[in-house]
Amino acid sequence: MIVIKTKKEIELMQESGRIVALAHEEVKKAIKPGVTTGELDAIAEAVIKENGAVPSFKGYHGYPGSICASVNDQVIHGIPGETILREGDIISIDIGAFKNGYHGDAARTHPVGKVSDEASKLIKITEESFFEGLKFCQIGYRLSDISNAIQTYAEENGFSVVRDFVGHGIGRQMHEDPPVPNYGAAGRGPRLESGMALAIEPMINVGGFKVVVLDDEWTVITKDGTLSAHYENTVIITEDGPIMTTYSDSEVK
Repeated sequence: MIVIKTKKEIELMQESGRIVALAHEEVKKAIKPGVTTGELDAIAEAVIKENGAVPSFKGYHGYPGSICASVNDQVIHGIPGETILREGDIISIDIGAFKNGYHGDAARTHPVGKVSDEASKLIKITEESFFEGLKFCQIGYRLSDISNAIQTYAEENGFSVVRDFVGHGIGRQMHEDPPVPNYGAAGRGPRLESGMALAIEPMINVGGFKVVVLDDEWTVITKDGTLSAHYENTVIITEDGPIMTTYSDSEVK
Protein backbone atom coordinates (compact mmCIF):
# COMPACT_ATOMS: atom_id res chain seq x y z
CA MET A 1 0.00 0.00 0.00
CA ILE A 2 1.30 3.45 -0.96
CA VAL A 3 1.19 5.83 2.01
CA ILE A 4 0.25 9.40 1.04
CA LYS A 5 1.99 11.97 3.23
CA THR A 6 0.19 14.96 4.76
CA LYS A 7 1.59 18.48 4.73
CA LYS A 8 2.83 18.00 8.31
CA GLU A 9 4.49 14.69 7.42
CA ILE A 10 6.20 16.32 4.46
CA GLU A 11 7.62 18.98 6.78
CA LEU A 12 8.98 16.29 9.10
CA MET A 13 10.51 14.44 6.15
CA GLN A 14 12.16 17.66 5.01
CA GLU A 15 13.93 17.87 8.37
CA SER A 16 15.20 14.28 8.10
CA GLY A 17 16.31 14.98 4.55
CA ARG A 18 18.12 18.15 5.60
CA ILE A 19 20.20 16.13 8.05
CA VAL A 20 21.07 13.58 5.37
CA ALA A 21 22.24 16.42 3.11
CA LEU A 22 24.40 17.87 5.92
CA ALA A 23 26.01 14.49 6.52
CA HIS A 24 26.78 14.14 2.82
CA GLU A 25 28.42 17.55 2.76
CA GLU A 26 30.74 16.67 5.64
CA VAL A 27 31.62 13.25 4.24
CA LYS A 28 32.39 14.75 0.84
CA LYS A 29 34.90 17.15 2.44
CA ALA A 30 36.77 14.20 3.98
CA ILE A 31 37.06 12.02 0.86
CA LYS A 32 40.70 11.84 -0.25
CA PRO A 33 43.40 9.23 -0.71
CA GLY A 34 44.42 7.61 2.59
CA VAL A 35 41.07 7.99 4.35
CA THR A 36 39.29 4.83 5.47
CA THR A 37 35.63 4.13 4.86
CA GLY A 38 35.29 3.68 8.62
CA GLU A 39 36.43 7.26 9.16
CA LEU A 40 33.76 8.47 6.73
CA ASP A 41 31.17 6.42 8.61
CA ALA A 42 32.13 8.10 11.89
CA ILE A 43 31.81 11.57 10.33
CA ALA A 44 28.32 10.88 9.03
CA GLU A 45 27.13 9.33 12.28
CA ALA A 46 28.37 12.33 14.26
CA VAL A 47 26.52 14.81 12.02
CA ILE A 48 23.31 12.79 12.20
CA LYS A 49 23.40 12.53 15.98
CA GLU A 50 24.40 16.18 16.46
CA ASN A 51 21.19 17.10 14.66
CA GLY A 52 18.95 15.02 16.88
CA ALA A 53 18.52 12.10 14.51
CA VAL A 54 19.74 8.51 14.40
CA PRO A 55 21.32 6.68 11.45
CA SER A 56 18.60 4.84 9.56
CA PHE A 57 20.92 2.07 8.41
CA LYS A 58 22.72 1.12 11.62
CA GLY A 59 21.19 -2.10 12.90
CA TYR A 60 18.73 -2.31 9.99
CA HIS A 61 18.36 -6.09 9.52
CA GLY A 62 21.72 -6.29 11.31
CA TYR A 63 23.62 -3.87 9.09
CA PRO A 64 26.71 -2.72 11.07
CA GLY A 65 27.38 0.74 9.61
CA SER A 66 25.80 4.19 9.68
CA ILE A 67 26.51 4.61 5.96
CA CYS A 68 27.02 2.35 2.98
CA ALA A 69 30.45 2.95 1.44
CA SER A 70 30.83 1.18 -1.90
CA VAL A 71 34.16 1.45 -3.72
CA ASN A 72 34.78 0.96 -7.46
CA ASP A 73 32.96 -2.22 -8.56
CA GLN A 74 30.85 -2.26 -5.40
CA VAL A 75 27.36 -1.18 -6.43
CA ILE A 76 25.65 -0.70 -3.05
CA HIS A 77 25.73 -1.78 0.61
CA GLY A 78 29.51 -1.72 1.00
CA ILE A 79 30.25 -2.04 4.72
CA PRO A 80 32.49 0.76 6.09
CA GLY A 81 35.62 -0.29 7.91
CA GLU A 82 39.35 -0.58 7.25
CA THR A 83 39.23 -0.07 3.48
CA ILE A 84 41.66 2.72 2.55
CA LEU A 85 40.71 4.99 -0.33
CA ARG A 86 43.32 5.32 -3.06
CA GLU A 87 43.94 7.85 -5.81
CA GLY A 88 41.70 7.01 -8.77
CA ASP A 89 39.02 5.17 -6.81
CA ILE A 90 35.38 6.15 -6.88
CA ILE A 91 33.18 5.75 -3.81
CA SER A 92 29.41 5.69 -3.48
CA ILE A 93 28.13 6.96 -0.13
CA ASP A 94 24.55 6.14 0.91
CA ILE A 95 23.20 7.85 4.04
CA GLY A 96 19.90 7.62 5.90
CA ALA A 97 18.66 9.62 8.90
CA PHE A 98 15.60 9.04 11.10
CA LYS A 99 14.06 11.89 13.09
CA ASN A 100 10.57 12.62 14.43
CA GLY A 101 9.35 9.29 13.07
CA TYR A 102 10.47 9.78 9.46
CA HIS A 103 13.39 8.80 7.26
CA GLY A 104 15.53 10.61 4.72
CA ASP A 105 17.72 8.66 2.28
CA ALA A 106 20.25 9.80 -0.31
CA ALA A 107 23.37 8.59 -2.12
CA ARG A 108 26.22 10.27 -3.96
CA THR A 109 29.25 8.93 -5.85
CA HIS A 110 32.54 10.80 -5.53
CA PRO A 111 35.96 10.64 -7.18
CA VAL A 112 38.95 10.03 -4.95
CA GLY A 113 41.61 12.41 -6.20
CA LYS A 114 42.09 12.30 -9.98
CA VAL A 115 40.05 9.59 -11.69
CA SER A 116 39.85 8.22 -15.21
CA ASP A 117 37.71 9.90 -17.86
CA GLU A 118 35.47 6.83 -17.86
CA ALA A 119 34.93 7.01 -14.10
CA SER A 120 34.24 10.73 -14.28
CA LYS A 121 31.70 10.21 -17.05
CA LEU A 122 30.01 7.40 -15.11
CA ILE A 123 29.54 9.61 -12.04
CA LYS A 124 28.18 12.45 -14.20
CA ILE A 125 25.75 10.33 -16.21
CA THR A 126 24.46 8.54 -13.10
CA GLU A 127 23.57 11.87 -11.49
CA GLU A 128 22.10 13.22 -14.71
CA SER A 129 19.98 10.09 -15.16
CA PHE A 130 18.34 10.83 -11.80
CA PHE A 131 17.42 14.31 -12.99
CA GLU A 132 16.02 12.89 -16.22
CA GLY A 133 13.72 10.78 -14.05
CA LEU A 134 12.90 13.78 -11.87
CA LYS A 135 11.32 15.51 -14.89
CA PHE A 136 8.49 12.98 -14.61
CA CYS A 137 7.93 13.45 -10.87
CA GLN A 138 4.75 15.36 -11.55
CA ILE A 139 1.14 14.60 -10.75
CA GLY A 140 -0.45 12.53 -13.51
CA TYR A 141 2.61 10.70 -14.82
CA ARG A 142 2.99 7.01 -14.08
CA LEU A 143 5.75 5.57 -11.92
CA SER A 144 7.46 3.80 -14.81
CA ASP A 145 7.79 7.08 -16.69
CA ILE A 146 10.51 7.88 -14.14
CA SER A 147 12.07 4.44 -14.60
CA ASN A 148 12.09 4.65 -18.38
CA ALA A 149 13.67 8.10 -18.42
CA ILE A 150 16.52 6.91 -16.20
CA GLN A 151 17.19 3.78 -18.28
CA THR A 152 16.97 5.59 -21.60
CA TYR A 153 19.46 8.28 -20.59
CA ALA A 154 21.96 5.86 -19.03
CA GLU A 155 21.90 3.48 -21.99
CA GLU A 156 22.09 6.28 -24.56
CA ASN A 157 25.36 7.24 -22.87
CA GLY A 158 26.79 3.73 -23.08
CA PHE A 159 26.13 2.42 -19.57
CA SER A 160 23.86 -0.25 -18.10
CA VAL A 161 21.21 -0.10 -15.38
CA VAL A 162 21.18 -2.49 -12.41
CA ARG A 163 17.95 -4.48 -12.30
CA ASP A 164 18.28 -6.59 -9.14
CA PHE A 165 17.98 -3.56 -6.83
CA VAL A 166 15.56 -0.65 -7.13
CA GLY A 167 14.36 2.51 -5.42
CA HIS A 168 11.43 2.57 -3.03
CA GLY A 169 8.76 4.49 -1.22
CA ILE A 170 9.89 6.06 2.05
CA GLY A 171 8.39 7.67 5.14
CA ARG A 172 7.82 6.16 8.56
CA GLN A 173 9.57 3.07 7.19
CA MET A 174 12.86 3.11 5.34
CA HIS A 175 11.38 0.93 2.60
CA GLU A 176 7.73 1.40 1.70
CA ASP A 177 5.63 0.81 -1.40
CA PRO A 178 6.00 1.35 -4.27
CA PRO A 179 9.20 -0.19 -5.62
CA VAL A 180 10.86 2.27 -8.03
CA PRO A 181 12.83 0.45 -10.75
CA ASN A 182 15.42 2.32 -12.79
CA TYR A 183 14.39 0.53 -15.99
CA GLY A 184 11.29 -0.52 -17.88
CA ALA A 185 8.69 0.65 -20.37
CA ALA A 186 6.95 3.98 -19.80
CA GLY A 187 3.25 4.33 -19.00
CA ARG A 188 2.99 1.62 -16.35
CA GLY A 189 2.50 1.41 -12.61
CA PRO A 190 0.58 3.71 -10.27
CA ARG A 191 -0.22 7.23 -11.34
CA LEU A 192 1.72 9.81 -9.33
CA GLU A 193 -0.24 11.91 -6.87
CA SER A 194 0.48 14.59 -4.31
CA GLY A 195 1.98 13.25 -1.10
CA MET A 196 3.82 10.28 -2.59
CA ALA A 197 7.37 10.02 -1.20
CA LEU A 198 9.93 8.14 -3.29
CA ALA A 199 13.61 7.30 -2.89
CA ILE A 200 14.75 7.38 -6.52
CA GLU A 201 18.21 5.89 -6.92
CA PRO A 202 19.85 5.03 -10.23
CA MET A 203 22.59 2.40 -9.93
CA ILE A 204 24.57 2.51 -13.16
CA ASN A 205 27.40 0.25 -14.37
CA VAL A 206 30.17 0.70 -16.93
CA GLY A 207 29.78 -2.90 -18.09
CA GLY A 208 26.84 -5.29 -17.87
CA PHE A 209 23.91 -4.87 -15.49
CA LYS A 210 24.35 -8.18 -13.64
CA VAL A 211 25.46 -8.08 -10.00
CA VAL A 212 26.55 -10.50 -7.27
CA VAL A 213 26.03 -10.34 -3.50
CA LEU A 214 29.22 -11.17 -1.56
CA ASP A 215 29.49 -13.63 1.33
CA ASP A 216 29.00 -10.84 3.89
CA GLU A 217 25.39 -10.89 2.63
CA TRP A 218 25.43 -7.12 2.12
CA THR A 219 28.02 -5.93 -0.39
CA VAL A 220 26.78 -5.98 -3.99
CA ILE A 221 29.38 -5.93 -6.78
CA THR A 222 29.20 -5.89 -10.56
CA LYS A 223 29.47 -9.42 -11.94
CA ASP A 224 32.02 -8.36 -14.56
CA GLY A 225 34.15 -6.27 -12.17
CA THR A 226 33.47 -2.95 -13.88
CA LEU A 227 32.85 0.34 -12.09
CA SER A 228 29.44 1.26 -10.69
CA ALA A 229 27.95 4.56 -9.49
CA HIS A 230 24.90 5.39 -7.36
CA TYR A 231 22.90 8.60 -7.02
CA GLU A 232 19.76 9.02 -4.89
CA ASN A 233 17.44 11.59 -3.39
CA THR A 234 14.25 11.40 -1.37
CA VAL A 235 11.59 13.03 -3.56
CA ILE A 236 8.06 14.05 -2.56
CA ILE A 237 5.41 14.64 -5.22
CA THR A 238 3.39 17.83 -4.61
CA GLU A 239 0.91 20.05 -6.44
CA ASP A 240 3.76 22.51 -7.02
CA GLY A 241 6.22 19.95 -8.35
CA PRO A 242 8.72 17.61 -6.69
CA ILE A 243 10.48 18.41 -3.41
CA MET A 244 13.94 16.87 -2.99
CA THR A 245 14.28 16.69 0.78
CA THR A 246 17.90 15.49 0.65
CA TYR A 247 19.27 18.00 -1.86
CA SER A 248 21.21 20.88 -0.32
CA ASP A 249 21.42 24.45 -1.56
CA SER A 250 25.15 23.99 -2.07
CA GLU A 251 24.50 21.37 -4.76
CA VAL A 252 22.42 23.64 -6.98
CA LYS A 253 24.36 24.14 -10.20
